[in-house]
Amino acid sequence: MNKWTVDKIKNAKGREKIVCLTAYDYSTARIIDQAGIHLILVGDSLAMTMLGYETTLPVTMDEMLHHTKAVTRGVKNALVVADMPFMSYQVSVSQAIANAGRFVKEANAGAVKIEGGISRTNTIKALLDQGIPVLGHIGLTPQSINQFGGFKIQGKIPQEAARLMKDASALAEAGVFAVVLECVPADLAADITASCSVPTIGIGAGPGCDGQILVTHDMLGIHSKVSPKFVKRYADLDGAMQTAFENYAADVKNGVFPSLEHSY
Repeated sequence: MNKWTVDKIKNAKGREKIVCLTAYDYSTARIIDQAGIHLILVGDSLAMTMLGYETTLPVTMDEMLHHTKAVTRGVKNALVVADMPFMSYQVSVSQAIANAGRFVKEANAGAVKIEGGISRTNTIKALLDQGIPVLGHIGLTPQSINQFGGFKIQGKIPQEAARLMKDASALAEAGVFAVVLECVPADLAADITASCSVPTIGIGAGPGCDGQILVTHDMLGIHSKVSPKFVKRYADLDGAMQTAFENYAADVKNGVFPSLEHSY
């Protein structure tokens, strides 16, 4: 068995690239795990990919728990990290502990992910005190898009770059086992990676990070109306699925399916 833990992810820095993807259901998680992916994130991106919302903000704790339970049932080796949804950890430290605890206790997650930098360090330390590992997330943090004014690259100006460097350092000092860098210029992400004591996992942050993560629906070409520049499509399942559905519909309408071959 090649089980990936928070310690194994942390110790991979400088030794091997960390490969990460999102998953939201049992079947997909099982296939991703069998492919040897190191870390599976049950992202709050499921608000958009699975539930049809325009942003990540509406997804609830109950919805996140439902999908995390499904994912962990399909995974044997990857580390499963649950994304803490908007307003599940911001109100108070006690709220954060209670909700993060549910992901570990009820959904069998190995860790949780929290967005934000220096302002989240007290919460992160409190979670670690309760034995709950934390994955950090800075740069473009989708739960803050109303503050950012949309999905925009972060760290392009010197003040922002300096803030992100400080945020990464503060998160590492607080005890996160890795930090997601989202939509950050590649040279800045490389500088953060070089100075940060824990692994960086990039999404739209260039090749200099210690690992990479993509939204599975994006890299499979399923969520076709969203196509960020940083996504490499490894398949066109949108087109393949539509063709399959159309062929099925035609077969049923024309009496081709089911045939005797498919009948008892």
